[in-house]
Amino acid sequence: MTDASTIDVVTALKAIGHPTRLAILGWLKEPESFPPQDRPAAEVGVCLKHIQARAEVSQSTASQFMATLQRAGLVTCTRVGQFSHYRRNEEAIAALAASVSAA
Repeated sequence: MTDASTIDVVTALKAIGHPTRLAILGWLKEPESFPPQDRPAAEVGVCLKHIQARAEVSQSTASQFMATLQRAGLVTCTRVGQFSHYRRNEEAIAALAASVSAA
């Protein structure tokens, strides 16, 4: 999902329809605002444990939130060892914005 013709607008809007998921997407815009990691967040994304801590939710809830955002194509996931790191998919977010503004 990287352009306006392939983004599933309904799925993406449902994904950001939850206030915490929308907040997470906003937080990921500034990955350096999270605690330092072994590898730079700009390189691999933000570790799920840091997202979980900021959102003040359980690990399973944080995982579900991120899976929803990933299914919608709004974030990408990189595995580093046993940890999942997430970052925004800027192309998909721009495509979503273009689709919504064209409607």
